[in-house]
Amino acid sequence: MKAAYYESFGEADVLKIGELDLPLLKEAEVLVKIKAAAVNPVDASVRKGLLKSFLPTTFPAIPGWDVAGVVEDRGFGARRFNVGDEVYAYARRPFVQWGTYAEYIVIPESYLAHRPVRISWEATAGIPLVGLTSYQCLFVAGKLQEGQTVLILGASGGIGTLAIQLAKSKGATVIGVASEKNHFYMSGIGADYTIDYRNKDIGEEVKKIFPHGVDLIFDAASGETLQQSLSTLRKKGTLVSILNRGENIDKSINFHYVFVEPDSSQLEELAKLANKGKIKVHVSEVYPLDKAAEAMKQIETHHTTGKIILVP
Repeated sequence: MKAAYYESFGEADVLKIGELDLPLLKEAEVLVKIKAAAVNPVDASVRKGLLKSFLPTTFPAIPGWDVAGVVEDRGFGARRFNVGDEVYAYARRPFVQWGTYAEYIVIPESYLAHRPVRISWEATAGIPLVGLTSYQCLFVAGKLQEGQTVLILGASGGIGTLAIQLAKSKGATVIGVASEKNHFYMSGIGADYTIDYRNKDIGEEVKKIFPHGVDLIFDAASGETLQQSLSTLRKKGTLVSILNRGENIDKSINFHYVFVEPDSSQLEELAKLANKGKIKVHVSEVYPLDKAAEAMKQIETHHTTGKIILVP
């Protein structure tokens, strides 16, 4: 199969495009022909070796954890899906080797869910990582309920885009924090209020709107943005972060660090919401597989609105 892969850790230029043998199809695994794969900032971190202490890598390694495609073959015992079924998945394994920047992937059937058929392949591929991250942060760790208020930091990126929409689907009030140029975009997908992190103190701005604070802070930005926001959290509120593991966080705060886990049942729920039009994926740019290095360089700018997609 054709794939983008790297044989050592490094910058985006270590990526090569070439032919690799398909992995053997084992028991309870499925072969998926990839229609689209999303590019995420974490892909670059993995490629640089920043996560190697808990995600061992075998070279040559194919990046990517988001996939949408069609079932091509099934291993022994894999019978949840039929050949020809359209599926999607968050394909992170306990190790890094066979990713989604390729024409095919072999993946445990338990990772797969039926894809939302009312949106494009590209939009489908943009859901798994950011959708599951938002779902697990808002609803599992954050226990967000109807009528509550959530402050989302880094609200215009891929994760923030899904977080705004999921929070609104639950009936929550959403404050989105991002640069001013993204405020119209955030409002368009459901944010009730928007705050510019560049020229204003986030804590002061939130208290002008909600003097008693917010129920949940979802941190997808960290740094000074997070520090300014802490004063807005109610005494019984919750802070959930995907970047901060608890550094410099007061021990009295109900804090959770989340590193997203595969969950096919949650993907099925996200597919239902997408089919109902409750969540939409903004695809900012589509690259051919040959341009995987360029796509990674773009995602590393951390100024992408929505999702970047690769198409084999």
